[in-house]
Amino acid sequence: MIIEKFHPGKEKEIYQRLEEKGRMMPDGVQYINSWVDQEITTCYQIMESESISKMEEWISNWNDLADFEIIPVITSAQAKEKILNT
Repeated sequence: MIIEKFHPGKEKEIYQRLEEKGRMMPDGVQYINSWVDQEITTCYQIMESESISKMEEWISNWNDLADFEIIPVITSAQAKEKILNT
């Protein structure tokens, strides 16, 4: 999961870049879905990758416009499996 906090005043620039260049993800990173708060200051994204370094590569395309926090998550089913089989 990615929490993306837009730099103040950069919201329009973020969406313009997205419109012009797409998500600019390297191979090995997959976009699943995202949600933006009503103030349009924070975006919560579900992304998939086997590599944190690939996620960091993707972030480097956007970190001039936003700050990012990477939170590794697993599905509820994976959590259940992990807990019940340990």
